[in-house]
Amino acid sequence: MDYGRFIYERDKKAKEAKRKQHTVEIKEVKFRPNIGDHDFNTKVRRANKFLKSGQHVKLTIMFRMRELRRPENGYEILQRATRKLAPVAAVETPPPDRLSGRDLSMVLRPSN
Repeated sequence: MDYGRFIYERDKKAKEAKRKQHTVEIKEVKFRPNIGDHDFNTKVRRANKFLKSGQHVKLTIMFRMRELRRPENGYEILQRATRKLAPVAAVETPPPDRLSGRDLSMVLRPSN
């Protein structure tokens, strides 16, 4: 068998397999632990729009300095957002039990 032909066939198969792959696009919505109600509702509305268009959404809580002392505030924000988005979303990756670093995040997927 011709080696050049083998390489050509291998590359052609790889390109065809890549074309058929479905990539999941993840949109990120960032919150702060002491977010106001109006800002919270605005960000949840944006996440809702992303989920309805079929994209996964990563909800991230960003902590700074003293906010790191009370990570339960971040968990509460994530729970509120999950409750509001429950009709259109399902939890794909729940938040970790312990805070690692300065961010706390979870991933939601559309529940179609």
